Amino acid sequence: MKFTYYGHSCFAVEIKGKRILFDPFITYNELAKSVDVNSIVADYIFVSHGHDDHVADLVNLARRTKATVVGSYELVTWAGKQGIEKTHPMNTGGKWPFEFGTVKCVVAHHSSGMPDGSYGGNPLGFIFITEAGNFYYSGDTALTFDMELVPRFAQLDFAVLPIGDNFTMGIEDAIIASEFIECKRIIGVHYDTFGYIKIDKEKAQQAFAEAGLELLLPDINSSIEL
Repeated sequence: MKFTYYGHSCFAVEIKGKRILFDPFITYNELAKSVDVNSIVADYIFVSHGHDDHVADLVNLARRTKATVVGSYELVTWAGKQGIEKTHPMNTGGKWPFEFGTVKCVVAHHSSGMPDGSYGGNPLGFIFITEAGNFYYSGDTALTFDMELVPRFAQLDFAVLPIGDNFTMGIEDAIIASEFIECKRIIGVHYDTFGYIKIDKEKAQQAFAEAGLELLLPDINSSIEL
């Protein structure tokens, strides 16, 4: 499975020929200047919640690519009002068999509001169960015992977790989360973009290694095979 990182919590995976983009925040991210947002191709755009740093490029990308936007009922309703024609509403606990595999929505403990101040619905985490491999994207979240349910739904090949602290889990909590979800290969996101979430990458990777875990921190605009 090819994983491409676009900075902050924005990344893409390719599964069965489908390009799946997550939480598009590129244009307004000073650290992502190397990314040409107009070159990004997407068949689906999954959105964990409605904050600006997860939806800033959603409308423009969805309009240009004609991608299907997947998120909470309230979020995709908002997207529809912005002129997005292809949407798929979901909510906590639900699952759906997409053409690339099955996606189950799980709890994310956070807040959610759209850029215009409207309610963004429940924040979501996503478990992808596919022939190419299984992974969990937690979205922005606190550490929660709900994560102990994840291994009941899928045996994970990797997980994408926030590690920047202040607004979400930090390094220590992300390590505990990794134990709860029974996954040893973690891709860190939601760090360094703002002053509140700066981290020491070397210390973070060392802390994960000491816990018997692997923390991957891909460079922005780079791809890795998983």
